[in-house]
Amino acid sequence: MGAPMVRRLLGAGHRVLVHDVSMAAVAAAVSKGAEGRTSPAAVAAEAAVVLVSLPTPDVVRAVALGPQGLVEGGAMRVYVDLSTTGAQVAVQVAEGLAARGVAALDAPVSGGVAGAEAGTLSVMAAGDRTAFERVRAVLEAIGSNTVLVGEKVGLGQTLKLVNNLLAATTWAAACEALAMGAKAGLDPELMVNVINKSSGRSFPTERFAAGPVLTRRFDFGFRMELMARDMRLALQEAEALGLVMPTSRAAQMLYGLAMSGGQGKGDVTELARITEGWADVEISRQPAERGLRRSRGSLPRPSSRRSPVAAPTGLRRTPRQSKKSLACRSYRPCSSISATSWPVLKPIRTIVSLPSTS
Repeated sequence: MGAPMVRRLLGAGHRVLVHDVSMAAVAAAVSKGAEGRTSPAAVAAEAAVVLVSLPTPDVVRAVALGPQGLVEGGAMRVYVDLSTTGAQVAVQVAEGLAARGVAALDAPVSGGVAGAEAGTLSVMAAGDRTAFERVRAVLEAIGSNTVLVGEKVGLGQTLKLVNNLLAATTWAAACEALAMGAKAGLDPELMVNVINKSSGRSFPTERFAAGPVLTRRFDFGFRMELMARDMRLALQEAEALGLVMPTSRAAQMLYGLAMSGGQGKGDVTELARITEGWADVEISRQPAERGLRRSRGSLPRPSSRRSPVAAPTGLRRTPRQSKKSLACRSYRPCSSISATSWPVLKPIRTIVSLPSTS
């Protein structure tokens, strides 16, 4: 997300300083006209406005408040976090920066890489209104739908988590429903086209199923591990509010299976592979031969070789187990999946700074 946002800011005429743990990412930005810096502190030593786009809450805290962090730079006056971190981290960082006279805005974005490229992201900002107005033109360069959702720090994060929780839960349900339709013999492309003109349509059916899944490209541009992270953060906030979220927690189990199956680095649209594997179907424009045989009434015997997602170790049916007992057992490990069992995210840090907002 950081790279296309840098290009949008440069295109709008801003001077942009960048830092990233990936030298290749810095070099790419510099080749487009940005200026590289060696640390977050070095960026904040020159830039009055600093934007960050980072993968995890821990990385956000380290970049903002840690050694060689932005807090050590003397020029920064407005800090804008475009990441998805949760309200608690947004408040912690804002309090840490306030001691240095820096106004903090949490301004997570939605719209994916395509939205960042086109400058059509939704930017959900929260914090001091004066600070927001100071950087509004900067944010509008990357997001045509830029809104101040409230002056309480953290509200932008909450809205982003509500949005992503809804998208993630809807996509999990869509994966199950589409696999059901394909299993019954419906043409997947026809099915998706009709749904997207009917009451069942949603962002996931329109943007995940209709393109990346049907074409088998799986290239929406948002990693599975990031959607799983957003669900986890959203449900943590819900729990802190004393809310029970049974539907969303049921959907979270599907993402847990994807993570435990090694799909964390894959695209979020690959969630469909799990339900495809369960149903032994392919949701594609050109169904595989096994799907064609099924529509004629010949059901091939499922196997781990043919299924996109193999059964977890210890869940394969023995000759004495019934299909029903296997199905029941296959859901049981999901309830024990937690953040600690998921792969650790590689801290890819993208920091954009703007010495001038003029």
